[in-house]
Amino acid sequence: MGRKIKISNEKRNELIGKIKEYFYEERDEDLGDLAASMILDFIIEEIAPEFYNQGVYDSYTYMTDRIEDVLSLQK
Repeated sequence: MGRKIKISNEKRNELIGKIKEYFYEERDEDLGDLAASMILDFIIEEIAPEFYNQGVYDSYTYMTDRIEDVLSLQK
């Protein structure tokens, strides 16, 4: 992809909190800020691009379908 996914500090802190909460509730583990931050960085760098690319593809498919609908209006 080339470009790094950027999130605000506020959103980053929110996501770190959610990761910590998940580990506590689902795994009964107290995760520190550093560990949660490292997990978030891994997700952003390794996993998020796949979801992003799927979103781009889904948008392309949707727009292509809509263009086909418009072309069907020709007389």
